[in-house]
Amino acid sequence: MPEIAEVARIVHYLRLHLVGKSIKSVKAIEDTNVFGKAGTTGPEVAEALTGKKVLSAGSQGKYFWLVLDKPPHPVMHFGMTGWIHIKGDRTAYTNYYKKMKPEELDAWPPKYWKFHLKTEDPTVEIAFTDPRRFGRVRLVDCPGESIRKYSPLVENGPDPVVDTDVFTEGYLRDKMRSRHVPIKALILDQSVISGIGNWVGDEVLYQAKLHPEQYCDDFTDEQIKRLYEAIRYVCQFAVDKLGDSDEFPKDWLFHYRWNKGAKGAVGHLPSGERLAFLTVGGRTSCYVPDVQKKSGRIVPGVKEKLIESDQGESKPKQPAKSKGAKGEDDQPQNKKRRKAEDDEAPAKKSKTASTKTPTNGGRKGVKMEEKAAVANNVEPGRRRSGRLQGKAA
Repeated sequence: MPEIAEVARIVHYLRLHLVGKSIKSVKAIEDTNVFGKAGTTGPEVAEALTGKKVLSAGSQGKYFWLVLDKPPHPVMHFGMTGWIHIKGDRTAYTNYYKKMKPEELDAWPPKYWKFHLKTEDPTVEIAFTDPRRFGRVRLVDCPGESIRKYSPLVENGPDPVVDTDVFTEGYLRDKMRSRHVPIKALILDQSVISGIGNWVGDEVLYQAKLHPEQYCDDFTDEQIKRLYEAIRYVCQFAVDKLGDSDEFPKDWLFHYRWNKGAKGAVGHLPSGERLAFLTVGGRTSCYVPDVQKKSGRIVPGVKEKLIESDQGESKPKQPAKSKGAKGEDDQPQNKKRRKAEDDEAPAKKSKTASTKTPTNGGRKGVKMEEKAAVANNVEPGRRRSGRLQGKAA
């Protein structure tokens, strides 16, 4: 999900390419999620933008907007997969374009577009896309300079980069003392702080050496100070670099927290500390147990899982069969032998079983013999073919 740094990146490109220009034409599709859940429609957005001049662009946490020469003004949120594309420029990151097919790279408008616009000369073309449709585009009818005094921005907390006069150590301390929730949940709450999502939240708690599921009112003043400084540092640095992770310090957790359970995932930091995931209420956090130790109460029901690293620390790898070769049980002669043994087994086993069991032949007799054995606390036997009645130990 785009967070404070990714939104800052888009605002940078909007200021570079769109601010100061007049919008000549707009096309928008009807999307009951992207537009409808924000109280508007695609045609209404197209009408509101057409013929207007863009005076400025701004952001607050995960929201960003354009101030036009006449209201209403578009206020946007990317949701999970939204993005702004500019024809002839690459606004996203390298990995984004690596996943695209060659024919999609230069296609315009881009795939999954919700609206796209074109300016007067010099021509600039911009498109809002969203594959999963969790993004929102709304119109706010107010004076441009007062846009943050209106919903949805007014309900959001201060931006730790834009609102340094409001987001202070004292502000954070008061919020932490007045709530009783896990600290990770508190800093993800957009009504408390704007712009922090999952990766930023994990990063600041790692930098501050705080356990993500410890209750926010159980930290000392010194720990709160560390958290405040970590939030300011991580958010400011990431915004200054426009979210380009290649520019992030190599000791940041960011570089190692992805691909949980994926082949080749790194399960530790360069310094050797293991990484782990915590899950509470469906929300997942990555943290470093040896660094982020508990110093107070934590929320009950935490499920922890160490990341399986690419070093094979969890399970030894089993030797692979040669490609195209059939296993012993797959050989035609063995299949015939197994079938004969399957038909013969129930009759033979019925003579030695401690309990009489119906033997109707074939697999049915074997299953009923197994049930009888279990009822008498007898371990079901192996078939003569060598296959087990379950997985090998």
